[in-house]
Amino acid sequence: MTVTRQEFRDAMARLGAAVNIITTDGPAGRGGFTASAVCSVTDEPPTLLLCMNRNATAAPLLKANGTVCVNVVAAAQKETAMVFAGMTRCAMEERFLAGHWETGKAGDPMLDGAVAAFDCRVTEILEKGTHLVVFAEVEQIRQGSDADHGLIYFGRDYHPVGVSSGG
Repeated sequence: MTVTRQEFRDAMARLGAAVNIITTDGPAGRGGFTASAVCSVTDEPPTLLLCMNRNATAAPLLKANGTVCVNVVAAAQKETAMVFAGMTRCAMEERFLAGHWETGKAGDPMLDGAVAAFDCRVTEILEKGTHLVVFAEVEQIRQGSDADHGLIYFGRDYHPVGVSSGG
């Protein structure tokens, strides 16, 4: 039995995942995109894996700059995630007008108020099908407040997650 592209996409829509804004900055320029395909690889050395479409506008920037920041989006930052997902169709540099940004150790934009931000150096990029698989070693971590709620992507929509318990 062959799985069709649409069957795969429909099933993947049922796999909830954290919403992240991936940013890069350096000699090639500043860019960013929204992604849910992010996970840890190992804690020695601290390494993340992220996937992005090889045709994404930010792909050549990320490859040339060799750095990324994985900004784990807070529920209150849904609109910023939508901007970086390309839903507003604004130019790349205009995306950074959404949200407030600082510069991380590796030089990448870190989103103020993110649940967590991982500033990284890219160590390897593999190509698989339509996507790039990026391995990145973490150089700096900034954590948000324990009271921040995260944002997940499930059923082709954004949903807040992380209800505080009353103690």
